[in-house]
Amino acid sequence: MPEPLRRGDRVEWNFGRGKAVGVVQRKLTAPTTVGNQRVAASREDPRYLVRTDSGKEAAKKAETLRKVPRDGSRRR
Repeated sequence: MPEPLRRGDRVEWNFGRGKAVGVVQRKLTAPTTVGNQRVAASREDPRYLVRTDSGKEAAKKAETLRKVPRDGSRRR
């Protein structure tokens, strides 16, 4: 089982033809709105609010996120 995500963890995910990188802000466990998107988060199906390096926010499922080192280099 993967290590749980925590506030401040640096993560990446697939975005279009590349990757997006950001920092976990908090775990969402109730329905909410991020930007103009409705997020169907719940205790059984949580999402993570991530702030990208460009300052935008996204709500992502844990299985789509991968932790990356703080210095930006990738682990293999």
